[in-house]
Amino acid sequence: MVNDDITRRIDQFYASGYRCAESLLLFVAETKNVQSDLIPKIATGFCAGTSRTRSTCGAVNGGVMAINIFYGRSDPSVPPDQSYLPVQKFIKMFEEKFGATNCQQLINCDLSTEEGRKKFQDGNIVVTCKNFTCEATRMVLSIIDEKP
Repeated sequence: MVNDDITRRIDQFYASGYRCAESLLLFVAETKNVQSDLIPKIATGFCAGTSRTRSTCGAVNGGVMAINIFYGRSDPSVPPDQSYLPVQKFIKMFEEKFGATNCQQLINCDLSTEEGRKKFQDGNIVVTCKNFTCEATRMVLSIIDEKP
């Protein structure tokens, strides 16, 4: 899929009510023909800065989950580095592009408060979040597509 398809599809996911981590995970799963009853529900608590705790951006969390569909391990005897290295690469890419991975820092808004959620709504900050989600999706797909 080309980048315009990413933006279009992420917009559709957001319009239907999904948010950052869910949308990214859904898009990657859809694009790579991964089906699981766990997608997107496994990502829900990672949206809004990990459930409005002023923590990691949901697009980053969703990206880590998506990467691990392909690089994660199911055998504890396998070293976890096969996952850690691509995840580290993704986080570095995201930080270099946006300057942080923390939701509150990225959107300058505290979603744990009523005032912050009002600021988010009134300022249409969801547009910024969709941009983070689209860019994180592109980064994740580039990493997944590198897998031998």
